[in-house]
Amino acid sequence: MDHRKSLCNSFNAAIAAADPLCIVPRHLPIPPRLPKGRTLVIGAGKAAAAMALAVENHWQKDALLNGIVLTRYGHGLPLERITVIEAGHPLPDKRGEQAAQDILAEVKKLGADDLLLCLVSGGGSSLLSLPVAGLSLNDLRNVTRELLLCGAAIQEINTVRKHLSAIQGGKLAASCRAPVLALIISDVTGDAPTHVASGPCAPDPSTYLDALEILERYRIDAPAAVLEILLAGAEGKRDETPKPGDAVFRNVDNRVIATARDSLLAAAKYFHDQGIPAAILGDGITGESRDVAKVFAALARQIRQYGQPWKPPVALISGGETTVSLRENGCGEQRGTSGTKSGGRGGRNTEFLLSLAIELNDVTGIHALACDTDGIDGSENNAGAIMAPDSIHRAKQMGIDARALLASHDSYTFFGQLDDLILTGPTRTNVNDYRVILVL
Repeated sequence: MDHRKSLCNSFNAAIAAADPLCIVPRHLPIPPRLPKGRTLVIGAGKAAAAMALAVENHWQKDALLNGIVLTRYGHGLPLERITVIEAGHPLPDKRGEQAAQDILAEVKKLGADDLLLCLVSGGGSSLLSLPVAGLSLNDLRNVTRELLLCGAAIQEINTVRKHLSAIQGGKLAASCRAPVLALIISDVTGDAPTHVASGPCAPDPSTYLDALEILERYRIDAPAAVLEILLAGAEGKRDETPKPGDAVFRNVDNRVIATARDSLLAAAKYFHDQGIPAAILGDGITGESRDVAKVFAALARQIRQYGQPWKPPVALISGGETTVSLRENGCGEQRGTSGTKSGGRGGRNTEFLLSLAIELNDVTGIHALACDTDGIDGSENNAGAIMAPDSIHRAKQMGIDARALLASHDSYTFFGQLDDLILTGPTRTNVNDYRVILVL
């Protein structure tokens, strides 16, 4: 068996299960259920361009259709009826702000006979950024950057963003008089619509007080304008985000169409078809990448040496979103989400693999792959990497100090020198991490 090929094929199966071109058409309205008026397509996220292409490909040619979607730089596609705009991620920029203004203006023009089709995927929180009145884009960028650097969970970051946004936290739906269909590709643990791209069309159970507590918990030195807005909201001087049960969601359908679970099941089926049993360890695994790797290494070693709790061969599959934190003054860098750099190069998946390789220390018969399903691990050009049983041995022969590179968060350099990086380019989908450890 070509183990490298098998690992890569399983990753391809996971990506295919979340391919917008296959998934989106299943959820589109067809005649005679098309609206009497026009359909406005709006969206934001790493999968937005591919989702919009799927809509164009399957929409009735003589039906009124236009719109605007936002995606990350380098993730766009040329479309005919829907405008694709590339903007900043993980920090918002002026292009995204202007596009968000244009989107909100178009949404407000819709009437009861029209349809708003909202295409939502991971990365949309940054891309669809429209600060509330009294807040500058720079203020929003600064507080977002600080939260990312301090290792806050994405749900916490989005709680703050929703209360500083004129469009997120259900506010887009509240601005629309037309029925809303939101198609969501989830990149968050639990798949709650309110957390994907900060839920532009979803009810928001969080509060201004929650946002303030998050800033306090991570000791964020937020801009004065941010604190002023959140404090005013907590005192009841600003409207809250629309909550579950609010009448504004009466004609809103938030539909999650792809998840990490779907992709893990597809990868497991691939291994089963190859005659290798697969065990799914979870689709929402979080924690420090290097620490998660230590747990997985212990499990793989137990299987390899004692045949417990599964006898080899077995593929251990998992998803979720781990983090890479540099702890300084209580804060850390969540490079897995932010893509910002401090010290070495590499994202959460290559850091996981480097830690795994060190822990296993050339135990025979164990191969692994860890990649981000959007094709970009952190801020580098790779999706992830592959670890072989002899990775540490080969590194030593080349004079590479694996532990020193892990200490400086330089996992990209380690796997790059071994020629074991996985380069896919943008996949135009996003269901978080994909990890597999093949124990033979």
